[in-house]
Amino acid sequence: MAVNHQADLIKAFFGDGAKWNIDIEYSLETQALSTIGPLKLIKDLPENFLLMNGDVLTDLNLAKLYEDHVNSGRLFTIAASRRNHTVDYGVLDANEAGSLVSFREKPSFDYTVSMGIYVVNRKILDMVPEGRKYGFDELMLDCLRTNNPVHVEVHNGYWLDIGRVEDYMKAIDDFEERRTQLIPEND
Repeated sequence: MAVNHQADLIKAFFGDGAKWNIDIEYSLETQALSTIGPLKLIKDLPENFLLMNGDVLTDLNLAKLYEDHVNSGRLFTIAASRRNHTVDYGVLDANEAGSLVSFREKPSFDYTVSMGIYVVNRKILDMVPEGRKYGFDELMLDCLRTNNPVHVEVHNGYWLDIGRVEDYMKAIDDFEERRTQLIPEND
């Protein structure tokens, strides 16, 4: 785990991972490096690895996402979700003179968002600068600018970003209702 903010609290809770029968190692940032920058601190990353934010709840099959990424020889795969947003108001479009040119009552917009879950080939680290903040947004813009291919894999199942208090409270309720969906039994 790459940690910075509240690292001591995170390490105290998760420890070495033995409680969950996994091995956890920590990479501690001495300065905030954003979402991608901390990867440069980890020298023994495998050729392909899963990278994810710590504040997501999903039923996404991570093993399949990883397998598809590796089998396709991808450089970077983004797990994505489709969303819809309805504007609560009538939207006015006016020209420079202030005359109304169009009106849309409570329009609805469809868009695709990153779920904060990625599969990465370590070659991508060649693009990441050492010792400075470098986020997912900067990496994606750099990939577009340099024509490095990024694959977007749309997930049609459950996903919730729990970074806001109201979403966290929803996640608590959803987790109990969806426990078997979110933590499938191993066959």
